[in-house]
Amino acid sequence: MLRITLRDGEKAIVNGAVLRAVGRTQIAVENQVSILRGREVMQPEEATTPARQLYFAAMLAYIDPANRTQHQDAVVALVGPLIASLHSGEARSTCIRFAQDIAQGDYYRALTAARELIAFEAETGDTAEAA
Repeated sequence: MLRITLRDGEKAIVNGAVLRAVGRTQIAVENQVSILRGREVMQPEEATTPARQLYFAAMLAYIDPANRTQHQDAVVALVGPLIASLHSGEARSTCIRFAQDIAQGDYYRALTAARELIAFEAETGDTAEAA
């Protein structure tokens, strides 16, 4: 069982449905679902770098199973050029772990790796801005 706490007004996506907490809310999830809290959701206009674009495509694959094949195609198109652009061995390893998680269908874990890649970009400028 997974327990999450949402602050008043905080949003979460559960199997594609957007929920908004009214007051401080605790949710107990008792079966397998795709769930993201508001702070884990990226808006399209925030996908401004290669790692952010990768996160966004993986997030859509996670929360939109009806169009998962299309989103996975976007992930595949993005991951190769991103790996090629990375200079840090640690960032490359993280990107490879991301790809393995996606291949195994573990989208939530892949999002964790993608957040690490975004942090590499922010800290080191390891990749260029997206065109």
